[in-house]
Amino acid sequence: MERRDRASASQGYSVWFVGTVALFLTSLLTANLIASKVARVAGLVVPAGIIIFPISYIVGDVLTEVYGYRRARRVIWLGFGCNLLMVLAIQVAIALPPAPDWGLQEAYAQILGATPRLLLASFVAYLFGEFSNAYVLAKMKILTQGRWLWTRTIGSTLVGQAFDSAIFCTLAFVGTIPPIVLANMILTQWLVKSAYEAIATPFTYLVVGFLKAREGLDVYDYETRFNPFALEE
Repeated sequence: MERRDRASASQGYSVWFVGTVALFLTSLLTANLIASKVARVAGLVVPAGIIIFPISYIVGDVLTEVYGYRRARRVIWLGFGCNLLMVLAIQVAIALPPAPDWGLQEAYAQILGATPRLLLASFVAYLFGEFSNAYVLAKMKILTQGRWLWTRTIGSTLVGQAFDSAIFCTLAFVGTIPPIVLANMILTQWLVKSAYEAIATPFTYLVVGFLKAREGLDVYDYETRFNPFALEE
Protein backbone atom coordinates (compact mmCIF):
# COMPACT_ATOMS: atom_id res chain seq x y z
CA MET A 1 0.00 0.00 0.00
CA GLU A 2 1.28 3.44 -0.85
CA ARG A 3 2.20 5.57 2.13
CA ARG A 4 1.87 9.31 1.89
CA ASP A 5 2.29 12.13 4.38
CA ARG A 6 -0.70 14.01 2.97
CA ALA A 7 -3.87 13.30 1.05
CA SER A 8 -3.70 14.56 -2.49
CA ALA A 9 -5.91 17.58 -3.02
CA SER A 10 -6.61 16.37 -6.54
CA GLN A 11 -8.47 13.39 -5.17
CA GLY A 12 -11.20 15.56 -3.73
CA TYR A 13 -13.51 13.93 -1.24
CA SER A 14 -14.63 10.36 -1.92
CA VAL A 15 -18.00 8.90 -0.99
CA TRP A 16 -16.25 6.94 1.77
CA PHE A 17 -14.77 10.08 3.30
CA VAL A 18 -18.11 11.91 3.10
CA GLY A 19 -19.87 8.93 4.70
CA THR A 20 -17.33 8.81 7.52
CA VAL A 21 -17.76 12.54 8.17
CA ALA A 22 -21.56 12.14 8.14
CA LEU A 23 -21.30 9.38 10.77
CA PHE A 24 -19.04 11.57 12.91
CA LEU A 25 -21.44 14.54 12.78
CA THR A 26 -24.52 12.39 13.37
CA SER A 27 -22.96 10.76 16.42
CA LEU A 28 -21.88 14.11 17.85
CA LEU A 29 -25.20 15.92 17.34
CA THR A 30 -27.32 12.96 18.47
CA ALA A 31 -25.27 12.61 21.66
CA ASN A 32 -25.78 16.27 22.49
CA LEU A 33 -29.53 16.05 21.86
CA ILE A 34 -30.11 13.04 24.10
CA ALA A 35 -27.58 13.94 26.80
CA SER A 36 -30.12 15.74 28.98
CA LYS A 37 -31.47 12.39 30.19
CA VAL A 38 -29.57 10.89 33.11
CA ALA A 39 -29.68 7.10 33.10
CA ARG A 40 -28.57 4.31 35.40
CA VAL A 41 -26.68 1.58 33.55
CA ALA A 42 -25.16 -1.37 35.42
CA GLY A 43 -25.30 0.63 38.63
CA LEU A 44 -23.59 3.67 37.09
CA VAL A 45 -25.30 7.05 36.69
CA VAL A 46 -24.41 8.41 33.25
CA PRO A 47 -25.87 10.83 30.68
CA ALA A 48 -27.83 9.07 27.92
CA GLY A 49 -25.49 10.56 25.34
CA ILE A 50 -22.86 8.06 26.40
CA ILE A 51 -24.56 5.38 24.27
CA ILE A 52 -23.45 7.12 21.07
CA PHE A 53 -20.95 9.87 21.92
CA PRO A 54 -17.94 7.49 22.07
CA ILE A 55 -18.69 6.60 18.44
CA SER A 56 -17.57 10.11 17.49
CA TYR A 57 -14.17 9.31 19.02
CA ILE A 58 -13.97 5.98 17.21
CA VAL A 59 -14.81 7.68 13.91
CA GLY A 60 -12.34 10.44 14.78
CA ASP A 61 -9.66 7.77 15.16
CA VAL A 62 -10.56 6.35 11.76
CA LEU A 63 -10.39 9.79 10.14
CA THR A 64 -6.95 10.55 11.55
CA GLU A 65 -5.57 7.06 10.88
CA VAL A 66 -6.71 6.89 7.27
CA TYR A 67 -6.89 10.52 6.09
CA GLY A 68 -4.43 12.21 8.43
CA TYR A 69 -4.58 15.00 10.99
CA ARG A 70 -5.14 17.72 8.37
CA ARG A 71 -8.52 16.40 7.29
CA ALA A 72 -9.46 15.34 10.81
CA ARG A 73 -8.81 18.91 11.96
CA ARG A 74 -11.26 20.25 9.39
CA VAL A 75 -13.89 17.71 10.39
CA ILE A 76 -13.49 18.61 14.07
CA TRP A 77 -14.14 22.28 13.29
CA LEU A 78 -17.03 21.27 11.04
CA GLY A 79 -18.53 19.38 13.98
CA PHE A 80 -18.06 22.44 16.18
CA GLY A 81 -19.85 24.63 13.63
CA CYS A 82 -22.73 22.17 13.17
CA ASN A 83 -23.17 21.84 16.91
CA LEU A 84 -23.18 25.62 17.34
CA LEU A 85 -25.80 26.00 14.61
CA MET A 86 -27.98 23.34 16.23
CA VAL A 87 -27.74 25.01 19.64
CA LEU A 88 -28.65 28.42 18.20
CA ALA A 89 -31.60 26.95 16.31
CA ILE A 90 -32.86 25.23 19.46
CA GLN A 91 -32.60 28.46 21.47
CA VAL A 92 -34.55 30.35 18.81
CA ALA A 93 -37.20 27.61 18.71
CA ILE A 94 -37.57 27.78 22.49
CA ALA A 95 -37.90 31.57 22.35
CA LEU A 96 -40.68 31.47 19.73
CA PRO A 97 -44.12 32.11 21.27
CA PRO A 98 -46.01 28.81 21.54
CA ALA A 99 -49.40 28.34 19.97
CA PRO A 100 -52.23 28.87 22.47
CA ASP A 101 -53.34 25.23 22.35
CA TRP A 102 -49.81 23.76 22.60
CA GLY A 103 -49.13 22.97 26.23
CA LEU A 104 -45.62 21.54 25.98
CA GLN A 105 -43.57 24.74 26.01
CA GLU A 106 -42.15 24.21 29.50
CA ALA A 107 -41.23 20.57 28.85
CA TYR A 108 -39.77 21.46 25.45
CA ALA A 109 -37.55 24.15 26.96
CA GLN A 110 -36.52 21.99 29.90
CA ILE A 111 -35.43 19.04 27.75
CA LEU A 112 -33.84 20.81 24.79
CA GLY A 113 -32.61 23.95 26.49
CA ALA A 114 -29.28 24.29 28.26
CA THR A 115 -27.74 26.91 30.49
CA PRO A 116 -24.88 29.03 29.11
CA ARG A 117 -22.56 27.31 31.57
CA LEU A 118 -23.38 23.84 30.24
CA LEU A 119 -23.04 25.00 26.64
CA LEU A 120 -19.63 26.55 27.34
CA ALA A 121 -18.49 23.39 29.11
CA SER A 122 -19.65 21.24 26.20
CA PHE A 123 -17.94 23.32 23.50
CA VAL A 124 -14.61 23.66 25.34
CA ALA A 125 -14.53 19.96 26.29
CA TYR A 126 -15.29 18.94 22.71
CA LEU A 127 -12.43 20.95 21.21
CA PHE A 128 -9.83 19.87 23.77
CA GLY A 129 -10.96 16.24 23.68
CA GLU A 130 -11.14 15.83 19.91
CA PHE A 131 -7.93 17.70 19.09
CA SER A 132 -5.90 15.90 21.77
CA ASN A 133 -7.29 12.57 20.52
CA ALA A 134 -6.31 13.32 16.90
CA TYR A 135 -2.89 14.72 17.89
CA VAL A 136 -1.93 11.72 20.02
CA LEU A 137 -3.04 9.22 17.38
CA ALA A 138 -1.16 10.99 14.57
CA LYS A 139 2.02 11.24 16.63
CA MET A 140 1.81 7.63 17.80
CA LYS A 141 1.35 6.46 14.21
CA ILE A 142 4.69 8.01 13.32
CA LEU A 143 6.32 6.67 16.48
CA THR A 144 5.09 3.11 15.87
CA GLN A 145 5.69 3.33 12.10
CA GLY A 146 2.08 2.36 11.48
CA ARG A 147 2.16 -0.82 13.57
CA TRP A 148 -0.05 -1.78 16.52
CA LEU A 149 -3.15 0.20 15.60
CA TRP A 150 -4.79 -0.77 18.89
CA THR A 151 -2.17 1.15 20.88
CA ARG A 152 -3.03 4.31 18.96
CA THR A 153 -6.81 4.04 19.10
CA ILE A 154 -6.92 3.16 22.79
CA GLY A 155 -4.04 5.44 23.80
CA SER A 156 -5.45 8.47 22.03
CA THR A 157 -8.90 7.81 23.47
CA LEU A 158 -7.55 7.61 27.01
CA VAL A 159 -6.05 11.06 26.57
CA GLY A 160 -8.91 12.62 24.61
CA GLN A 161 -11.64 11.29 26.87
CA ALA A 162 -9.70 12.37 29.95
CA PHE A 163 -9.67 15.95 28.67
CA ASP A 164 -13.30 15.78 27.58
CA SER A 165 -14.65 14.31 30.83
CA ALA A 166 -12.52 16.43 33.16
CA ILE A 167 -13.15 19.72 31.36
CA PHE A 168 -16.88 19.24 30.86
CA CYS A 169 -17.67 18.03 34.37
CA THR A 170 -15.46 20.66 36.00
CA LEU A 171 -16.77 23.63 34.02
CA ALA A 172 -20.36 22.43 34.26
CA PHE A 173 -20.60 21.36 37.89
CA VAL A 174 -17.73 22.69 40.03
CA GLY A 175 -19.11 24.59 42.98
CA THR A 176 -22.55 22.98 42.63
CA ILE A 177 -21.74 19.43 43.79
CA PRO A 178 -19.27 18.06 46.37
CA PRO A 179 -15.70 17.58 45.08
CA ILE A 180 -15.78 13.82 45.70
CA VAL A 181 -18.96 13.48 43.64
CA LEU A 182 -17.39 15.55 40.86
CA ALA A 183 -14.26 13.39 40.89
CA ASN A 184 -16.34 10.20 40.74
CA MET A 185 -18.37 11.62 37.85
CA ILE A 186 -15.22 12.42 35.87
CA LEU A 187 -13.67 9.02 36.57
CA THR A 188 -16.84 7.12 35.70
CA GLN A 189 -17.33 8.90 32.38
CA TRP A 190 -13.66 8.47 31.46
CA LEU A 191 -13.65 4.76 32.24
CA VAL A 192 -16.94 4.00 30.48
CA LYS A 193 -16.05 5.94 27.32
CA SER A 194 -12.55 4.43 27.19
CA ALA A 195 -13.91 0.92 27.69
CA TYR A 196 -16.33 1.57 24.82
CA GLU A 197 -13.35 2.31 22.55
CA ALA A 198 -11.45 -0.76 23.70
CA ILE A 199 -14.43 -3.06 23.07
CA ALA A 200 -14.87 -1.55 19.60
CA THR A 201 -11.23 -2.17 18.63
CA PRO A 202 -11.93 -5.18 16.33
CA PHE A 203 -14.57 -3.14 14.48
CA THR A 204 -12.12 -0.23 14.18
CA TYR A 205 -9.56 -2.55 12.61
CA LEU A 206 -12.10 -3.71 10.02
CA VAL A 207 -13.17 -0.17 9.10
CA VAL A 208 -9.61 1.16 8.90
CA GLY A 209 -8.49 -1.75 6.75
CA PHE A 210 -11.48 -1.37 4.45
CA LEU A 211 -11.03 2.38 3.97
CA LYS A 212 -7.27 2.17 3.40
CA ALA A 213 -7.83 -0.45 0.72
CA ARG A 214 -10.68 1.46 -0.94
CA GLU A 215 -9.03 4.87 -0.79
CA GLY A 216 -5.45 3.77 -1.46
CA LEU A 217 -4.42 5.99 1.46
CA ASP A 218 -2.32 5.54 4.56
CA VAL A 219 -1.48 9.09 5.61
CA TYR A 220 1.51 9.84 7.86
CA ASP A 221 1.68 13.36 9.29
CA TYR A 222 5.43 13.84 8.99
CA GLU A 223 5.19 17.43 7.77
CA THR A 224 1.91 18.40 9.36
CA ARG A 225 1.47 21.58 11.35
CA PHE A 226 -0.48 20.46 14.40
CA ASN A 227 -1.81 23.93 15.18
CA PRO A 228 -5.59 23.30 15.53
CA PHE A 229 -6.30 26.69 13.94
CA ALA A 230 -4.27 26.05 10.77
CA LEU A 231 -7.05 24.90 8.47
CA GLU A 232 -5.14 24.77 5.20
CA GLU A 233 -4.75 21.34 3.55
